[in-house]
Amino acid sequence: MLKNIGFIGTGVMGSSMAENLLKAGYNVSLYTRTKTKAQPLLNQGATWKESVSELASTVDVVITIVGYPQDVEEVYFGENGIIENANKGTYVIDMTTSKPSLAIDIYRRAQEKGIFALDAPVSGGDIGAKNGTLAIMVGGDQEAFDSVLPVLSVMGENIILQGQAGSGQHTKLSNQIAIATNMIGVCEAIVYAKKAGLNPARVLDSISTGAAGSFSLSKLAPRMIEGDFAPGFYVKHFIKDMTIAIESAEELGLSTPGLALSLELYKELAEKGEADSGTQSLIKLFSSSF
Repeated sequence: MLKNIGFIGTGVMGSSMAENLLKAGYNVSLYTRTKTKAQPLLNQGATWKESVSELASTVDVVITIVGYPQDVEEVYFGENGIIENANKGTYVIDMTTSKPSLAIDIYRRAQEKGIFALDAPVSGGDIGAKNGTLAIMVGGDQEAFDSVLPVLSVMGENIILQGQAGSGQHTKLSNQIAIATNMIGVCEAIVYAKKAGLNPARVLDSISTGAAGSFSLSKLAPRMIEGDFAPGFYVKHFIKDMTIAIESAEELGLSTPGLALSLELYKELAEKGEADSGTQSLIKLFSSSF
C-alpha cells in the first residue's frame, strides 16, 4: 500500500490537494521553493524536506504541480532532480499542465530507472481542489494507473486513463481549448444582460442549467458579477496553457482561431496588470462597470 506521498508545489491548487491527502491519512512530505507557503500544511502534520532530492528518496509516490514546463524540467531532471534520486519502484505523477512531449520524456527517463511515471493534469479550479472533486486526465501505463488510483481518488472524482504517456496532457489541452472561447461567451453574456437592463445574477439562474451551461458559467460568472477576481486559476497560467495548446495544435496541423482570439485577449488583460488575477477577470476587458 502506497502511504508515503511526496508533494512538490503548494499553490492555489496544490495546497488543497495535499491537504486532502493529509486528511485521508497519508504521510505527506513537502518541498516548495517558498517554505512559508507550505506552513499551513506543516501545521497540519505534513513533513518538510529541504530539497527535491531528499523528498524523492524518501517516499513511495511523488506528486508535482508546479507552474511552467521549465519548472517541471527543473524538478524532474538533473543531478538533484526526481528521476536521479527516486528509488526504483517509485511512482511519479506530474499534475502540472505541461507539454505532452515533456511528459513522454519524463516517462522514458523514469522507465530507464525503474520508476513509474504518469502525467495527470487536472481541471476543476480551486473549488474542485478543495472539495476533492477534480477531473484528473491521465497518461501512462495501466498497471501504474491502477496502483495509484486510490491516491488520485482522494483528490478527484472523474479520473480517466486516456492512453500512453502524454495522453493526459493532450486531454488537458483539449479541455483548455474548450474553456478558452467559452470564457469569452460568458463575459459577453453577462455584459449583454446588464446592458439590457436585466439582473445578471437572475439571468444566470435561467441560462446556467440550460444548453449554455458550463463550469465557467455556473462557477466563474457569479464571481464576475460580484467583482471577485481572486485567483482560482491565474491569468498567467491560463496564458501558459493556451500557448502550449496552440503550439501543440500547430504540430498536429490544426487551426484554432477561437483559441487564438482568447489568447490574444488574455495577453491584453495581463498587460493591463491582471496576470495574477483569476481567469474570470477577463470581463474587465468587456465592461468598465465591473
